[in-house]
Amino acid sequence: MDTQRMIFDRKRRLVLPVPAAPGDGAAAARQLDAVLMSVGFKCSGELLGALSGLAPGFVIDQAVKVIGWARELAGVHVAHNTYFADFPANVPDTLEFWAGLIAESIGAQVAAGGEPAIRGVLDARGRFAADLLSLPGYGRYQHSFADLLEHHAAFEPLLADRMTVVHLGGGLDAELDALFAELAGSAVPLTGQGLEDLRVLAEACTGREIPDIRVRENLAVVNAVRVRQGVAPVVKDPTDVLRLAAELSGSDVTLATAPKFASLPRAWRRALLAALDGMDPGKYAGVLAHAEAWKRLGEYLHPGRAVPGQLADSGAELAFAVARGETSVQTLAGHAERAFARHDVRAAAGWLSAAPGMFWRSLDRLLRAGGPEDAALVADYAGRTAPEVSGRVLLSVREHLANRVRRSEVSRIFVGKSGRAWVRPEAREPLDAGLVADLLAVIDEQVRARLPAPGCLVVDPRVLGAAVPLSGKAQTEGLGVWPRGSVAKLEAGDWLRFFFYWKQAARRTDYDLSCQLVTDGFTVWRQLSWTALSDVWGEHSGDVVDAPAPHGATECINVRLDHIPAGAVLIPQLYLYNGYPGGAGGESFGELDENLFGYMTRSGEQRGLPVEARAVRMKTVLRGADRVTLPVMFYRGEDGAFYAKWAHLGMRGRAGFFGGYQAEHNRVSTGLLARAICERQYLQVRYLAGLMGGKAGSVTAWREGRPDVPAGAGQVTFIGVEQPEVLPEGTEVYTLGNLGSLVPA
Repeated sequence: MDTQRMIFDRKRRLVLPVPAAPGDGAAAARQLDAVLMSVGFKCSGELLGALSGLAPGFVIDQAVKVIGWARELAGVHVAHNTYFADFPANVPDTLEFWAGLIAESIGAQVAAGGEPAIRGVLDARGRFAADLLSLPGYGRYQHSFADLLEHHAAFEPLLADRMTVVHLGGGLDAELDALFAELAGSAVPLTGQGLEDLRVLAEACTGREIPDIRVRENLAVVNAVRVRQGVAPVVKDPTDVLRLAAELSGSDVTLATAPKFASLPRAWRRALLAALDGMDPGKYAGVLAHAEAWKRLGEYLHPGRAVPGQLADSGAELAFAVARGETSVQTLAGHAERAFARHDVRAAAGWLSAAPGMFWRSLDRLLRAGGPEDAALVADYAGRTAPEVSGRVLLSVREHLANRVRRSEVSRIFVGKSGRAWVRPEAREPLDAGLVADLLAVIDEQVRARLPAPGCLVVDPRVLGAAVPLSGKAQTEGLGVWPRGSVAKLEAGDWLRFFFYWKQAARRTDYDLSCQLVTDGFTVWRQLSWTALSDVWGEHSGDVVDAPAPHGATECINVRLDHIPAGAVLIPQLYLYNGYPGGAGGESFGELDENLFGYMTRSGEQRGLPVEARAVRMKTVLRGADRVTLPVMFYRGEDGAFYAKWAHLGMRGRAGFFGGYQAEHNRVSTGLLARAICERQYLQVRYLAGLMGGKAGSVTAWREGRPDVPAGAGQVTFIGVEQPEVLPEGTEVYTLGNLGSLVPA
């Protein structure tokens, strides 16, 4: 990966990697700025000044790269064609459109002297249903992108359109060091792309100081680089060694799926065995959590075998003997489970308190398992162990407890590491509100003490609704992407438009973009999809069933916000359909050659192509293997404004009679999931900002222009959606790209 581009994607900076001869680059810098503005970006004054003093040729070389990165970040590096060339105008009624295609097909066959031969199947009631794919032209573009251009006037930019500032960075080495320290030292697990970036940076930052690494997946990535260089890895427990072996084998370092090990060089095997040998034997009980994976790893490391029933001669042999069940070990979890089985909550709490993180993760169960006296003892243990628990665990428990003082009206939501979600009825009784308040006070005291003193704290009010990113594993990255559970006010506009682009790699793949409009408390449903092309509140751009290289395919949905009633919820969804004969399942997001999802806002009769860069508010690349995906939802609040609530969720989905996955067949499960997300209270940045404000010398809200920073304020900390153009030199900056850095150790 181009490390310069990585910094641009994450930091919106332009990094000048080599010394350039001074010169008059002012004209080239202005041209760069003008082109960037056409795609929703602009150079900061500092960046323009720096580029203006460089050689024109160097500036032009930088401009070519930066403009390409900006277009890709906004999702306009591809040609977004649509099935109906003048979308959103003249989108036909669905049944009339299908009937017209059938009539046209029959007419053409009769005119050619043949018998009408429209393929079809029998539905569940024995009725004949025409196979749309047998109709000439259905699901495939009947015009080129050049033809599409002729149907649309030039884009009419408005001041309300997105404009993202590109800042001047430091030298390449300094920027790489800073980004490596940020990713490796993250307090929360990284996204899939974040781990990929860390792999690149760990190689590029060889020999540099390694930050304190708190997330075990990050430690495995950095350890793998150390082992390849002949340096001993740093491990804390056996699972660190297992993750390291998975990383060296090119397998899943998160252990979310069973790792597949490879035959490793002898030096690497010795490093893994030595790491196990040097470990405290008391930690080998952790092997049992992944016993099968350890057995498979043993086939590659050949540690030797212990005598059944006796301790092994070395730590490595002991670890594998435990995995094979040849040596028994007692675990805290095992002791606690036996105590729970005896209904001895006090004993269970005592055992678990020896592992504070495990105790806090079991807090809800402990509080429910006994009476008031037991609960008081558990609360006492919580107060004593809180200083030894990581900030991420404390914040996760705080969010959980805040949702446990009332019974959920809908269901309990579960989200796996991959982002797949499911719901179950809530069977637990609510926790005592007074007890929860006492526990929240303990957490608040701990978090407040660990947060840094911000000096002068400057806060952009727009970011206060962002959810604190306690895990980034399932979250996607891109432009304007917020953590799951975040609530953000929709930027001004009369239209809301979703778009999805995909390009298949090897086999025919049919993705369908749909949007459901839910009103009256999730009881009334309407939709826009390939089976419902138009309604009074919006239009679908038309069904495309094939996305071959080199152009791929795009589907869009246009929503007229003035037709959306108060209290309504908009749920855009993506379905991997592939219900046609011989579909072979299609390609998942990860298998596609390329994909991107995003949304735009437009005002009034603003002209332009179906997808325009300056109108794009969010764009991301989707991952995972789910048949149904819910990236984000929108609802109309009591104040009449529209708000986005971020989901980043996938579902297994339910196929219809013809084998296809579509909105009609997943309405119930989608509704339950959407409602659970809407009603859940997520821990927001306003909570951390409030605690930091109590330690600040002064607190001010960000307004357009220069921040109101008192003279002699010293250290300045900014928390916002994105870095503004003007901030005092040396400001500590937290934006959507690095909100995880706010989570204390």
